[in-house]
Amino acid sequence: MTTALHTSMLTSLPLLARGKVRDNYAVGDDRILMVASDRLSAFDVIMGEPIPGKGALLTQMALFWFDKLGPTGMNLCPIHLTGDAPESAVTAAEIPQVVGRSMLVKRLKPLPVEAVVRGYLAGSGWKEYQDNSAVCGVKLPAGLKNASKLPEPIYTPAAKAAVGDHDENITFEQTVEMIGLDLATRIRDISIAIYKAAAEFALTKGIIIADTKFEFGLDTDGTLTLMDEVLTPDSSRFWPKESYQESYDQGTNPPSYDKQFVRDWLEQAQVDGKPWDKTPPAPRVPNAVIEKTAAKYQEALERLTA
Repeated sequence: MTTALHTSMLTSLPLLARGKVRDNYAVGDDRILMVASDRLSAFDVIMGEPIPGKGALLTQMALFWFDKLGPTGMNLCPIHLTGDAPESAVTAAEIPQVVGRSMLVKRLKPLPVEAVVRGYLAGSGWKEYQDNSAVCGVKLPAGLKNASKLPEPIYTPAAKAAVGDHDENITFEQTVEMIGLDLATRIRDISIAIYKAAAEFALTKGIIIADTKFEFGLDTDGTLTLMDEVLTPDSSRFWPKESYQESYDQGTNPPSYDKQFVRDWLEQAQVDGKPWDKTPPAPRVPNAVIEKTAAKYQEALERLTA
């Protein structure tokens, strides 16, 4: 197993922020070096144990999708990649912290909306549906089960939270209040279009993309741009097509290639003899869970890019 990078320590560039997974450094006034660490977050809490190789794998998958969806592929939306080599932004001594796990991207004005698209009912969407037959204000047919496929993909945005806080599911109307009707509508329509195209492709590789989230920003010209990561196991639910069934019992989730395996373990984990309350500090994740999660991420990448 490769050596894990829990936290990057670049001294040649100003640190802008450390997210749940990525460390962002300023490269001049117009670019950002995004370094994907091997940190793992679940329920918006960063685990103490990293997953070796995870940052490099997430970066490879994000670059694969940016290439497929961006100007050189389907051209569905402008993307934040500059085309410059990340290694060019750091000193020779810092290259080992950067190589294979970084993206050199345009510096954008991030929009405060998580653009979530769901093609299947799962996670917080399933919980919300049980309460009111709707998700983020979108009414759904009666009789759906956990992991049911939706008649059409739905847009269910969330308000971004600070690191350590939980993102809040909101309605489309609330996003209009936050960023205006034009931007809110474009983000919704582009997100659904990207999800449909990606889900159709992934299905040919035997993977169901149950749901995913996108992030967008504005460049200096006001151009809406797809940013951060895209369609990775950290931002999506990936299910093997061959083991999927129409519905699952309460508390049971489909086999997956994403963080669901860790989430399921954490739901049963205890701290000081009590169920973990999903606030820091997180329970210590066993090596077996770390290794199985790493294997699932690797398999997802291999299937998608084969």
